[in-house]
Amino acid sequence: MAIAVGSIVEGVVTGITNFGAFVELPDKVTGLVHISEVADAYVKDVRDYLKEQDRVKVKVIHVDDKGKIGLSIKQANPNARAGRERRQPTVSFEDKLAKFIKDSDERQLEYRRATESKRGGRGSSRY
Repeated sequence: MAIAVGSIVEGVVTGITNFGAFVELPDKVTGLVHISEVADAYVKDVRDYLKEQDRVKVKVIHVDDKGKIGLSIKQANPNARAGRERRQPTVSFEDKLAKFIKDSDERQLEYRRATESKRGGRGSSRY
């Protein structure tokens, strides 16, 4: 099976690096899914979304003169998130608001302390 740009194929993740994941396609050819093509969301670590031996659908986005194959998971699955979704802890609105108020109060207190220490400086004895 020839790998053609624009085709969607299934492969197996064979390696993960800081910049992406290597996927073995049919006919034992390997392509690279760059970190920017793993998911629609910002991907800090590919391991949050993929692990070795995962079966993934990929779209072939380019093949260069040297035979290097560029792949995309997010373009192959436009309606779904790729791989394992990164789990964000669920925090209620009330908890977020309480944290915001606490942080705000601490900042105001620091500001008041800083401005009070500036009062009564060199210029205060003039009158």
